[in-house]
Amino acid sequence: MARRGSYAKGIAKREEILHAALAVVAREGYHGASVKELAEAVGLSQAGLLHYFDSKDELFVEILRTRDEVDMAGHAGAVEAVDLDEMRDGYLEIVRHNARVPGLVELFTRLAADAADPEHPSRVFFAERGAGLRDRWAGTIADAQAEGRIRGDVDPVLAARLLQAVSDGAQMQLLVEPELDMTTLIETLFDLMRAPAETP
Repeated sequence: MARRGSYAKGIAKREEILHAALAVVAREGYHGASVKELAEAVGLSQAGLLHYFDSKDELFVEILRTRDEVDMAGHAGAVEAVDLDEMRDGYLEIVRHNARVPGLVELFTRLAADAADPEHPSRVFFAERGAGLRDRWAGTIADAQAEGRIRGDVDPVLAARLLQAVSDGAQMQLLVEPELDMTTLIETLFDLMRAPAETP
């Protein structure tokens, strides 16, 4: 029984670390958030902090995973939507939120680049994340095509990949051009995919 209780405490501490780290990275950015600072935020030594993770790289991947979980909890329509407008509105809300936390955008883009290394912990995270998003978005887009709301000559899977590519690319551009309005890019892409209005 003691072992089971200890395991539960370990899980709870790990969650505490990740949520505290999320706030630190949002505030300080990827480079500003050292393991030392993250450890201090939860009252641990650096070694004590890394006890809960296989490596510093895994820690940062799990911070990013927590970001996604928090975002999805607050904007479920962006992923779980069964209606195109719900998906679009939820997606745009997440994009607006990301613009307000450039530190987390920096973490995302850094780890996305690291995912090019097959051995990096971010590789599996980004592969699974991308496939899951595209699968759900493609389903919603296909349904909208059946309703005549999205152009029929656009492959739903390709359209979903374009949405992901524009979103990911916009986050990279935001780091160089903080004034960039990412929502305009996403809205424009949705508009381009819309079926043309019927001529009277």
